[in-house]
Amino acid sequence: MGFTLYPAIDLKAGQVVRLKRGDMAQATIYAEDPAAQAAAFAAQGFAWVHVVDLDGAFAGRPANAAAVRAVLAAVPGLSVQLGGGIRDMATAEAWLSAGVARIILGSAAVKDPDFARAACRAFPNRVALGVDAKDGLVATEGWAEVSSVTATDLALRLADAGPAAIIYTDIARDGMLAGVNLAATAALARAVAVPVIASGGVAGIEDIQALVADGVVAGAILGRALYDGRVEPRAALAAAAG
Repeated sequence: MGFTLYPAIDLKAGQVVRLKRGDMAQATIYAEDPAAQAAAFAAQGFAWVHVVDLDGAFAGRPANAAAVRAVLAAVPGLSVQLGGGIRDMATAEAWLSAGVARIILGSAAVKDPDFARAACRAFPNRVALGVDAKDGLVATEGWAEVSSVTATDLALRLADAGPAAIIYTDIARDGMLAGVNLAATAALARAVAVPVIASGGVAGIEDIQALVADGVVAGAILGRALYDGRVEPRAALAAAAG
């Protein structure tokens, strides 16, 4: 199993931002042009980019479609993983037809598991499930609501549908540069027969090295640490390659 790094492009009002713990009021703008940012990541050697429509996650429908289309057009060779506001089959199909390599279902996986299962079966290897947890419990609606479902229970419940991956975010660490929650992420990866991608808290190269060394996590999303220069792209890719 290879280890894949996913640099993040979080979209708010068409701009590239990073949030702290998912708080829209705590947004730092890192770039005005998402397509140029994606092109920069491709030039640095990344094969994937992780795009999140933050406004869409709160609205329940795509809200930064123009920016996403610009990313797809600018870097056709880069695989795009997209989440935020994908709550029905028509939206899922539209994005996959537009050139998105993999969609992410987050809130929909909790609130409409039948849709999540149907999407996984309709689009094999092209649907990831976003499991975002606050103190172990799954949060939805752009993390504004916390459910009574544990992250592991949700993952086990949906694993049989055959998702391409599960993206596990520890909300308490997201955007905080506090270090990845290796224990919780690895425990989830051992509990399900689905590749698990770590999200939230990667602060430096040692976080990537620890995830790779543990051997059960399939990849990691890089956000603030990459934008702040705490993680150098070539060093990160070398660490991911082991």
